[in-house]
Amino acid sequence: MGNVFGKEKPLKEQLRENKRMITRAIRELDRETRSLEREEKRLTIEIKKMARENQMKAVKIMARDLVRTRQYVTKFIEMRSQLQGCALKLQTVKSHAAMADAMASTALAMKKMNKAVDVPSINKMMAEFERENMKSEMMQEMMGDAMDDVMENDEEEEDRIVGQVLDEIGIDMSGEIPNAPEMGLATATSNGPLTEGGGKVAVGLGENGG
Repeated sequence: MGNVFGKEKPLKEQLRENKRMITRAIRELDRETRSLEREEKRLTIEIKKMARENQMKAVKIMARDLVRTRQYVTKFIEMRSQLQGCALKLQTVKSHAAMADAMASTALAMKKMNKAVDVPSINKMMAEFERENMKSEMMQEMMGDAMDDVMENDEEEEDRIVGQVLDEIGIDMSGEIPNAPEMGLATATSNGPLTEGGGKVAVGLGENGG
């Protein structure tokens, strides 16, 4: 009906109809082939029967029919093979058409995507990102240097305070720290004996008065 009004059917519809026609023709050929094969078996049985009855004239006639039947069977098989080849060609054309449609859709999508991508805007954005990234790295480096300075000042202040505390308790860090007194020994008093270097030494409890 579409061709009557000048409207051409889509390729997919045409391929579907052609495939349906080929399938129907193959089914009809198979039906005729089975019918001829049954006729061939029947003629073979009749020929044997007539030969046993010595009716040679009838045998010759049916033999000619048997030969023609076998020829038709062979011809139908060849036709079926050709139709199957046509069906395969149609399937190949359908696959090519599907691939062409897919490629066309992909190309159209890529074209739209390329139009949607603003290359100058992307370049500007990347340049701005690089600039801000450099600023961030510089700020991190400056903060790291400031933290290092603060930590160094804290260490100097800690060393000064520790030195003051040690001076208050009479310990000189530049010299050797005296050993801790043993159990049972008293600490040195302010008027106790001194070492040769002027340092204080511990005096045992059992050394008083002798």
